[in-house]
Amino acid sequence: MPFAQDELRWDLACGIGSDGHWHGWFDVQVHADTLRRLGLHPDQPTAEAVGTSPPGWWHAAAERRATKRPR
Repeated sequence: MPFAQDELRWDLACGIGSDGHWHGWFDVQVHADTLRRLGLHPDQPTAEAVGTSPPGWWHAAAERRATKRPR
């Protein structure tokens, strides 16, 4: 892993959503100086997707999988 243990911070928040089901959220933070070591920096332009977008069925299938509850 390119990061030392003290260069990363992650948190997990859980709660009941508006639909009445439990949800969890991860928050991952990396210090800017740590990213500079990998060639990333705050002044870098925003990344943009290159190439064509996947077909519509692919997006629909991904959304179904994301909202499907595990058994």
